[in-house]
Order: sequence, then structure tokens, then C-alpha cells
Amino acid sequence: MTVGRRSPPRAWAHTVGTEHRSGKKVDRPPDAGRVSPNLRMDLVRPTQHATRMAALMILAAGLLGWLARHTEILFADGLRYVAQAKLIDQGTWREGLVRSVDHPIYPMAIAAVHQVVGGTSPDDWQFAAQLASILAGVLLVIPLYLVSAELFGDETAWLACILAFLVPITGHVFADALSESTFLLFWSWGFWAGLRFLRQGKFGWLPLSVAFGGLAYLCRPEGLLLPAALACTLLLMPLTQSTRMYWPRWWAAIAFLILGPALVAGPFVLARGGLATKPAVGRLLGLTAKSGTLAVERERPLEPDQSVAKTYALAFRSVARAIRDAVSLPLLPLVAFGLWIAWPPRERSRLWLFVMVVEGAAFLGLMRLHATGGYCTPRHAMLAVLPMFGAAALGLSTLIRAIVIPGRWFGQPETTFRPGPIIWAMAFAAIVTMQTDGLLAPVNDRFGSYKDAGGWVSAHVPEGAKIVDVTGWSQFYSGRPGYTFADLHDARPSGSARWIVVRDAHLKGPWIYCDWLREMVAGRTPVASFPPEPVRGVAQVYIFDRETPPAQAAAVGAAPERR
Repeated sequence: MTVGRRSPPRAWAHTVGTEHRSGKKVDRPPDAGRVSPNLRMDLVRPTQHATRMAALMILAAGLLGWLARHTEILFADGLRYVAQAKLIDQGTWREGLVRSVDHPIYPMAIAAVHQVVGGTSPDDWQFAAQLASILAGVLLVIPLYLVSAELFGDETAWLACILAFLVPITGHVFADALSESTFLLFWSWGFWAGLRFLRQGKFGWLPLSVAFGGLAYLCRPEGLLLPAALACTLLLMPLTQSTRMYWPRWWAAIAFLILGPALVAGPFVLARGGLATKPAVGRLLGLTAKSGTLAVERERPLEPDQSVAKTYALAFRSVARAIRDAVSLPLLPLVAFGLWIAWPPRERSRLWLFVMVVEGAAFLGLMRLHATGGYCTPRHAMLAVLPMFGAAALGLSTLIRAIVIPGRWFGQPETTFRPGPIIWAMAFAAIVTMQTDGLLAPVNDRFGSYKDAGGWVSAHVPEGAKIVDVTGWSQFYSGRPGYTFADLHDARPSGSARWIVVRDAHLKGPWIYCDWLREMVAGRTPVASFPPEPVRGVAQVYIFDRETPPAQAAAVGAAPERR
């Protein structure tokens, strides 16, 4: 190095080419400017792919493990999965696999993990449920990497995985006792196999896609969207020259996509008596009436005489908001930029036709879900946003690679530099900082008081005594039976429901079940409150004793120390 010249730290910049003082550039690599989305998988050695995926899986495991360690309470939907897993664990196969509300793959995973970790306490079952979800979330890195490489190039696939796990909703859902990670694991493998079939035309990929689609369906009903979207893509392919396929292979694929899903999912559908028993599926397909005006699942009460146009306008807004939150606001501009970079798809036109069919069907399905059920959350939109992380990765990579640092800043006028690892780390830090919800925030911390309430019930309520708790959390953590949303109407006249566990929002809400709960406590003073004093952002949970006359109850126990 020449005396008097400074060399920039390699951690944040490295040489991209030399530049003569005359301005003529030499030895500039072809990818130093615009990054082509049409990179082939063979540009990176298989060992490099394996190393990257292994490193990403370790990072994902660290994040999800940390979040699981800091989980206040499992999400309420997880109570159903754990209850179903217990039936399977006990050998009650028909009730556990066929007659339960939820599809069986994730509960089976919980039961399998529980056989390994052991234990009989509620915390043991929660740990098994979270561990099953985390394992699927870690394994999801592999198909997510492959899908991103297939659509946007293998040089950005690693970045797509990082961006996916930098979004808070991803970690909080995958570290919880929910089926999304298991479902998306099978879905993503099937989606990737479908992309490979459309790109290569090799028929062997098609059975693989259908098989994984069947496993996704056995996890959640929307798994059937995969073979349906692939069939729709094949039907649209003859419309343009760039997407047409050899006709004998096209006809064989259409026939297989009709028979294959029927063979994979048919026995389960026949045993179950339908595609699904969840009310949401029946409402979405128009087989059952939409949710009532004050149904508990609605985000807000349905307005009287609300027009169909307004209903779907509200649904569109809710779905757009859910997708925004599932991608995260900082990544949305990068997604748009990445899609612009990747367009036109050229030789990937079949792949992008498939992506557009999936995205369109998912968006319309979510709109229908909101229009008929009154809800749509970011975790419902996770299927739709998975390809978007690859687009965001391409956009971010293109922007950072476009930065050129003049060598004269460091006393090397004949050399130019571009950003190195520290600049990438700064970009990641900026994305994390801009997230509306903390990436490492405790999971379900708002409702952790229910676990304390369950501890109080376990200590003060005799075994076998029934508890009224519409959420089901206090029954789960105390091991006591009781009434939840499903059978709350039976608890109103029942004298066996002595103890009422309710949070402040339920005593103030406009819903019918809130009227019932107010009627049941009827002016009584709670015997315990968690936390003892209101805390901003934390649900305050009360315990009432119905055998105590109104306005005469006194506290019979202090709040137990938070475990």
C-alpha cells in the first residue's frame, strides 16, 4: 500500500473495480450495477447453499427459542390444539384425528414432541406445543430459501429469509402454540415443487407438489388452495405464447391435478364428512350463514342494514392492512421496488403466472373471510406474503449494490468501493428499528395475567369445580373444568358455575356474551385481581365468586408471584 493512502475497513466496504484517473472503468463485474432477477441456482455451489441455509436455521432457532423463553401465555387458539393433542396422546384417535374442529397434523406434532419431552403439567404441554411450532418454523427456512431463489435469484435467497424473520409477526406466530409454521412448511415445499414443474416441465415435480399440498391441507383447510391454484395456472397457460406447454404434458398435468388431490385428501374428507368443520370455511364457501351482528369473532359489530358494497370495502381495507402488517411497513417499498426490478419475468412467465394466481386467490379468500366472518389478522395473510420477502430482498440488495464509494475518500483515487457487511448490518438494524412492534417483545404479554389467575384458581378452587372463563386460559393453567365461549349460555342458569374469571374489556364490551358476564357478576366485588392495580397495556383479570352476595365480597387471596 502506498504511503499516505488510507485503506477503508473491509467490514463496511470492498473493492468493486478500478478506475483510471481519466474516468475509464476497467475490470467492473457484470453484477456491480443492476442485479438481474434471472440468476440460476447453479451460480452458487450446492455447498454454499447448504452452508447458508444451515446458518439461517441456526439464527431462526435462536430467535424463536428466545421468544418462546419469553412467552407470557400461549395464544387462545393454541388451547384447542393442545386439547386435540391430548386426545391423540391418550389414543383417542377418532376424536383426535377426525372429529376435532382443527385438522390433525399440528396436534399430532404436539403429541409426538410431548412423547419426547414428557411431563403432565400445563407448562409441559405448552412447551411441547411451542417446540413443535418452532421446529417447523426453523425447517421452513429451507423451502423459503428455495422459493426465493427460484423467483428472484439465488444471490438474494439468504436475504429473503433474514427479512422474513425480521418481521415481528413471523417470530411471534412461529414461537407460539399455533399451526401456521407447520402449515407454511408443507405449503412452501409444495409451492416450490410447483414452481420447479412449471419452469422445467418435468412431470416428477407435480406429484411432489400435490403430496405437500395434501399435507398442508391436513394441517389447515386452505392447503387445498395449492393444487387448485396450480390447476388454474395450467388452464391459463395456453392464453399466451410465453406460458404454453407441450400439449400431451399439459393434458397429463390437468388430469393429475384432478385425480391427485382427490386421492390424497379424499379419504380424510370422507371420514370428516366435508372439507372442514370450522365455521369460517362454511361461511367462506357460502354453505353456512355469515356471522351474526354481534358474533364474538367480529372485529367490530356489524352495522344495521350495512350494504354489500360497504361490507366488501371494509373487507378490502382490512385485508390490505393485514398484508401490510404481515410484510411490515418498512419492507413495503422494497417489495414494490423488487417487483419492478424483476419485471418482465421473461423465461419465468409461467412461474409468475402461478404466483399471481396464488396471490389473487389468497386476497379474495381473505376478503371473503372478513366479509362473512368479520375478521382478518396479519397471521391469516402470512401465506400471501411469503413471496414478497424475496422481492424485498431483491429490492434491498439492488439498492445497496448500487452504492459506489469513491476511492479518493480514502486516498485511493484509482479504486472504487461498495458497501460491506457493516453497511448491511446497518440496513438490518434500520429495518428492525422501524418496526411498529418489537421483534423481541414477549409473546402475548398483554394477557399474561390469565396465567396468574390460573395459579390463584389452582390454589383456592377445589378440584372439579367449574370455572367460567370465555377465553379458556384459566381453566388450562389451573386444570379445572368449566365454560368458555362455546357453551357460555349453559353457565348462566347453572348453579355449578361458581367462579367467574373475566377481564376488564369483557365487562365493558358491546357483545352479547359481555351482557351475560355482567349479569353473572351482578355488582359483586372481585375476590382477586391480576395485576392488583391497573397497568397500561396489560389486561386486568378479575375473579368473582357467585356464592358471595353482591357488593359484599372481599379479597380472599393475594395475587401470586408471577411465574
